[in-house]
Amino acid sequence: MRKPIVGGNWKMNRGTPENAREMLDELIPKVKEMKDVDIVIAPPFTALSVASILKVTNIKLGAQNMFYEEKGAYTGEISPLFLRSLDVEYVILGHSERRNIFNESNELINKKLKVALSMDFIPIVCIGEHLEERKAGKTKNVIKEQMEGTFKEITKKEMEEIIIAYEPIWAIGTGETATPEQAEDAHIYVREILTEKYNDNTANRVRIQYGGSVKPHNAKKLFEKDNIDGGLVGGASLEADSFASIIKAAQETSN
Repeated sequence: MRKPIVGGNWKMNRGTPENAREMLDELIPKVKEMKDVDIVIAPPFTALSVASILKVTNIKLGAQNMFYEEKGAYTGEISPLFLRSLDVEYVILGHSERRNIFNESNELINKKLKVALSMDFIPIVCIGEHLEERKAGKTKNVIKEQMEGTFKEITKKEMEEIIIAYEPIWAIGTGETATPEQAEDAHIYVREILTEKYNDNTANRVRIQYGGSVKPHNAKKLFEKDNIDGGLVGGASLEADSFASIIKAAQETSN
């Protein structure tokens, strides 16, 4: 059985070390006994120093993005070496906001992914369609295209280390949520693609999170689905009570 994973993507919020620690001081005691779910928080780069207080907890540290070069004339980018020095274990790649606002292509994300894997980060790779694409019946086409480009030349062994986050773009930050059935159908299709490219064993090993307005009131129904292995949470991860409730829902559905 796949162990669920719940990640908190803080985006451009709680960006000072003090503000991040304030939230974590509340969260840590609420989730310290939850051992059947992997917990990750991805604060802004300016708050990654919270690694020092996470070392003795069951919460792992992630980064929201990463560049594919270790150093050089790349103003504004973040080196994987810098992240490694801060004890970052996970890195989010291909988030819809990176794809849509910053025009990151499948090819660019694939380049970052290969570097992340080579440096032993655990990548959380995001895929998902726009509302117009869903309405036009193109959800599967979009997912397939993103997966083919993003996971190009990724070996079976590497694929089994990657976490996929299915995030329908129309449900991110909108308050709209894919129904558990819609999310489950998309996750099943992702596994079908993985089976076609690799095999059933690999498809069944890969953890697939759902992301898109995951809240305490809908988390359990989402996580109860066979192919949804936790969530990548945005706004609801910024407050300890709501994030802890979502983590608890994943813990309960793992048993």
